[in-house]
Amino acid sequence: MTRLPFTTIIGLEVHVQLKTATKLFCGCSTQFGSPPNTQVCPVCLGLPGALPVMNQNAIDLAVRAGLALNSEIPPLTKWDRKQYFYPDLPKGYQISQFDLPICDGGYVEIDDPANPGSVRRIQLTRAHLEEDAGKSMHDEAAGRSDSRIDLNRCGTPLLEIVSEPDMRSAEEALAYLTKLKELMIHLGVSDCEMQEGSLRVDVNINLHIDKAGEKIATRIVEVKNMNSFRSVAGAIAYEIERQYDEWEQTGQTFKDGKRTFGWDDNKEITYAQREKEESADYRYFPDPDLLPVRIPRERVEEIRASLGETPDEARTRLVSQYGIKQYDSDVIVSQGAAMIVFFETVAGASDARRASAWIQQDVMRESKERQLSIDAFPVSAEKLGELLGKVVAGELTNDRARDVFKHLMDHDESVTQAIKSLGIESVDGSELETLVQELLDANPKIVADVQGGNNKAVGALIGQARKKNPNASPQQVSEIALKLING
Repeated sequence: MTRLPFTTIIGLEVHVQLKTATKLFCGCSTQFGSPPNTQVCPVCLGLPGALPVMNQNAIDLAVRAGLALNSEIPPLTKWDRKQYFYPDLPKGYQISQFDLPICDGGYVEIDDPANPGSVRRIQLTRAHLEEDAGKSMHDEAAGRSDSRIDLNRCGTPLLEIVSEPDMRSAEEALAYLTKLKELMIHLGVSDCEMQEGSLRVDVNINLHIDKAGEKIATRIVEVKNMNSFRSVAGAIAYEIERQYDEWEQTGQTFKDGKRTFGWDDNKEITYAQREKEESADYRYFPDPDLLPVRIPRERVEEIRASLGETPDEARTRLVSQYGIKQYDSDVIVSQGAAMIVFFETVAGASDARRASAWIQQDVMRESKERQLSIDAFPVSAEKLGELLGKVVAGELTNDRARDVFKHLMDHDESVTQAIKSLGIESVDGSELETLVQELLDANPKIVADVQGGNNKAVGALIGQARKKNPNASPQQVSEIALKLING
């Protein structure tokens, strides 16, 4: 049976954990990975008599994000209690913002997936601050089926960024999320580590079916708490099929009300959880323990002045000023801290493409393998720049430079000290020439090949030269060999 034409309507609610050292209303650490329930106190546990104290850094980061999202920052914002019961919400309510959010409106511009070269503007409804809940861990192994609660995350500052229902496909949603994630990392607002829960997505989706000129809207479904772009794309694709089939089989139309669904990553299906609560169900009221927040215009403008260039502007500068390929600029900018490392490294290395290659290959690989953030990387950009400068100057080969790099990963030494520790010495020119001549005498076929016009044949000498002297530079070996052969 031929399907009727329809339009997919998508809006996203993105929860971004802010990059603060402590929680939104107490001094507990926000560090990820600590043993369960070790980063809690009477405030985030909601014990009687405990009073919240606002985290100023969270306010500044929210304003920073809002300005980058082209939002208005109202002069007054306030805190509200959102009442609902869940095992990982120990107070029985969440401190959030209802009618006076910290960021009002705004937009994100994305490259239109359906029309390459054109831009689509996704409007934002708001962005508001709230505290995160804890984490429920369900063990459904045979014979157990128990749940455990970790409240370490409870009270971590969240910025919830709510879009208008402006997206029409999974591709648009992913382009929006990619742009949003990149911007938050670039600004230092969040690390957006989705596997750690620092960025989570709720998808609101329904269909507008065109039946003989009449628009039929399916009931809106909110798919909750997805922590990967793959899950978002899968949930959208599944819901499009499920909602159309449901309408086709039942013929029902829904004017009001929403449903809350979950996403099963293993089965790649959505499943019903509950009817969606409306704002009245949450019984919002102003939090009596927290005063409204006035944000002076002067402070807003100070934060605006500190934003610097946008990710798109940074990409353009990397390509035009430093000669980096477009793909490489995308990788560096998307990593946020990698861009800072790049600029500091280039200052010492004076070779932008080499610095780009090392950051993408060596720094990012080691960061991933050792589970380190680039911010906490043990080899500073200054040391990396000095090391690569020696490669550019011909004092070190790439291979020997990597030996030094790996040594520096585990030893707090200067580049010069690391070179000495590894016994790396510069090779005297006359010594290297004698070595190359010995190799040429032992390899007459290579000499004949070069004399026949195949200069690349000298490449076979490099491995032999390095076996005899690990400090021999491949470039110098090749140059000396060609000079001796061509006499």
